[in-house]
Amino acid sequence: MSVLKVTNLTKNFGGIKAVTDVNLNIEMGEIIGLIGPNGAGKTTLFNLLTGIYVPTSGQIEYNLNTKVKTKDLKPHKMVHYGVSRTFQNIRLFKDMSVLDNVLLGFHSLLFKRSISRKDSFDEAYELLKKFNLLNKKDELAKNLPYGDQRRLEIARALASKPMILLLDEPAAGMNPKETKELKDLIFWIRNEYHLTIILIEHDMSLVMNICERIFVFDYGNLVASGTPKEIQNNKRVITAYLGEEAV
Repeated sequence: MSVLKVTNLTKNFGGIKAVTDVNLNIEMGEIIGLIGPNGAGKTTLFNLLTGIYVPTSGQIEYNLNTKVKTKDLKPHKMVHYGVSRTFQNIRLFKDMSVLDNVLLGFHSLLFKRSISRKDSFDEAYELLKKFNLLNKKDELAKNLPYGDQRRLEIARALASKPMILLLDEPAAGMNPKETKELKDLIFWIRNEYHLTIILIEHDMSLVMNICERIFVFDYGNLVASGTPKEIQNNKRVITAYLGEEAV
């Protein structure tokens, strides 16, 4: 079942074409990777998918709890549609506790009265336990090691019970041990919560080991898509990363 369809999506900033005629079709339960050199348009695409940017042209359609189309995509509404995200630069409330950061993720559910305040605390504790952060619940977010801050941001994103989770460079700044733990965590999240995960990532080992399909961007264009094996053998992808002499 398709949960996200992108048709001829384009975003221009003046004369700069950040994203050009992109077409995507994402199925329920997939782990999808978006890769490409810096400036290829990956984060711009995330910002379009979450209503931060308005497309110059093209269409976005989510088919989650209800069908949602481009004109209704606003950042403050995305959590209600079942979409949550993390950011390339970690956006925690750094002077709030670890627990309070996760509790903020339940805000939309509390607002809709689909969860009680007591249940939000219970579920926040459970999330922190699963992310190995429960023993740090009273620490300020800014005092956590970098890897823990990344995990906390993902835990907060999951608190809203999304159907699609967008992760923007989740392995950035992590050491090999933390990256291995992240790989296991992403698999666990997908299986435990039965959701679709789309991640932007530069760590090719992580991408190739975790993603079922990969979309490759270069200068705002979608230049290739396929399985990890297909992408590894794609001459245009090799060119985008290494230059013409590599082909």
